[in-house]
Amino acid sequence: MSKNIVLILAGIALSSGGCKMAPEYTRPTAPVPGEWPGSVALQDAQAQTNAAEASHLKWRACFTDEKLQRLIAAALTNNLDLRLAALNVAQARALYGIQRAELLPTVNAVGSGSKERSPADLTAPGQPQITERYSATIGVLSWEPDFFGRMRSLKDKALDEYLATEQARRGAQLLLVSSVADAYLVLAADRESLNLAQTTLVSQQDAYKLIKRRYDLGLVTQLDLYRVQTQVDTARGDIARFNQRVAQDENALNLLVGSQAAREELPMRLGEVTPPQDIQAGLSSEVLLRRPDVLQAENLLKAANANIGAARAAFFPRISLTAALGTSSADLSGLFKAGSETWNYAPQIVMPIFDARTWSAYKATKVQREMAVTQYGRAIQSAFKEVADTLAVRSTVDQQVEAQESLVHAVAETYRLSNSRYDKGLDSYLSVLDAQRSLYSAQQGLVTLHLAKLANRVQLYAVLGGDELSETQPGK
Repeated sequence: MSKNIVLILAGIALSSGGCKMAPEYTRPTAPVPGEWPGSVALQDAQAQTNAAEASHLKWRACFTDEKLQRLIAAALTNNLDLRLAALNVAQARALYGIQRAELLPTVNAVGSGSKERSPADLTAPGQPQITERYSATIGVLSWEPDFFGRMRSLKDKALDEYLATEQARRGAQLLLVSSVADAYLVLAADRESLNLAQTTLVSQQDAYKLIKRRYDLGLVTQLDLYRVQTQVDTARGDIARFNQRVAQDENALNLLVGSQAAREELPMRLGEVTPPQDIQAGLSSEVLLRRPDVLQAENLLKAANANIGAARAAFFPRISLTAALGTSSADLSGLFKAGSETWNYAPQIVMPIFDARTWSAYKATKVQREMAVTQYGRAIQSAFKEVADTLAVRSTVDQQVEAQESLVHAVAETYRLSNSRYDKGLDSYLSVLDAQRSLYSAQQGLVTLHLAKLANRVQLYAVLGGDELSETQPGK
């Protein structure tokens, strides 16, 4: 018996040191320039020398607004899409554990016992007799020593697929954090636009009352009265529209958070929001290799690479071993004295000669790897475009805000002077209305640009991959 056990242990040791047929993995060259577009990167580096790097910035350090932090924390706990992504990771991890267990033999033990009474007329002494029998079997069932690395290649494939699922979960978390921040800023901007429309309506109603009194006194024409009425109705329509948008913004934010956000946790206006931390992209595009979607594509590429090893190993012999040690005795006291032992093992060797399906499967794995290489390159190219587009907005949005602020100031002065000229009878009320419409439009445009500037910081944090999350990875 000991000799056979030694043979099994030797087989395990030989299996663990067997060769692997998977090709050596080499990361493909990124199909994008090594640096960001020249003019954008230069302006960015000169203007943002003190900005933090996204890969080293935790989301709490990026989004410093306390209300927003509480909403993001609630979303990370309650959001069902993120919970589903986490369950997918747990499922992939379990499947990896199943594949890893295939490397080890399965040992089972079976015991049985029976008691039999023989009547006196059937026994030689003429006395009734009771016979007890016991047996036990310990066996190794259908174990395949992994001489050519087929099982280990499948194990590596399962591991890389698990890691790809983990990167998908990380990407879902990054998307959730940035989406909550975006929804928070949009709600603040729409509430500020609503406040602006309400203030404009009050101003327009005061103007209407003034024009109405002058009309009643015959000092102005009916045309002026209807012109100011159009401004009042326009402001009323804008208030209804912004009320609708604010309600929809709150619904979207509640969906992301996974629960009803308290009223005091919602922003009242964009000017009250603490801006997100400014972020720099750096000069090298290698930062893209840390993005969750790019890492996910690379893990799937590694899985396809390992699958080639399993397909190659299918061309080599496969050995399966079934072994069992059994003991039996006639009675309980004689289990180790009067009993018997047997050791049975049945090695089976399958030698492939020609199998069209095996060849087709091998070719399919090579095609799958090329597809994975292509998908990896496409993920990097898409990531590069997203970052470059975001940097393009960043390099110009400050100039747009500055120009819009100057425009608001100029139109506000135009409106003041138009009112003064109208009061002195030097100009018609039409110029006042034109100046008022231009001022309202310019103020709304300024709110939009302020939102674009803050949203661009959120977008840059997201497209650069956010912070590195701590991950628990099973060993290979």
